Amino acid sequence: MIIIISIIVGIVLKGWIDGKFSTIQTLKTYILEYGMFGPIVLTILQMMQVILPVLPGFFGCIVGASIYGATNGFWINYIGISLGSIFAFLLARKYGVALVKKMISIEKYERFVQWIQSKKSYTWVLFLSILLPLAPDDFLCYFSGLCSMSFKKFTWIIVLAKPWCILFYCLFFAYFI
Repeated sequence: MIIIISIIVGIVLKGWIDGKFSTIQTLKTYILEYGMFGPIVLTILQMMQVILPVLPGFFGCIVGASIYGATNGFWINYIGISLGSIFAFLLARKYGVALVKKMISIEKYERFVQWIQSKKSYTWVLFLSILLPLAPDDFLCYFSGLCSMSFKKFTWIIVLAKPWCILFYCLFFAYFI
C-alpha cells in the first residue's frame, strides 16, 4: 500500500512541479506522455484533485473527453472523482476539523459551517450540490465527513448524483470543444 501511495504522490508532485496542471493543453500533453497508462494517471489525478485541490476538476474532464472520447473520458473521470470524494470524506472523518481547516481558509470554513447549519436537510443540499456543476464539491465532501452523515449515505449520494455533472462535461467537451 505504501508503494502505491508513493507512486500516486510521485505522479502528482512531478506534474505539479513541472507545471503540467496550469493549462488544459499542458495537462493533456502530460497525460499523453504516459501512453497506455494515461487513463490510470488521469484517474489518479482526478482522485487527487478532490483530496488536494491542485487543479480544477473540469480540466480533467476536458482532457479525458478530448483524449479518450465522451464514454471512456466519463468513466475515467467518474471513477477518479468518486474515489477522491470518498477518500476526502474518510480523511475528514478520521482527522476531523483540524484537517479540514488546513485544507481551506478559516473564513471559508466558518462560512460553510454557517451555511450548512442553516439548512434543514443537509442530505438534500449535499445531493443537489454534488448533482449540479460548479458547486464546491470537494469541500462538501470534507464537511460531510465532519457531520453525522453515514458513510453509506454519503457513498450513495456520490454514486447517484456525481455522474450527471461529469457526463455533461464529458459530452460537451468531447463534441463541442
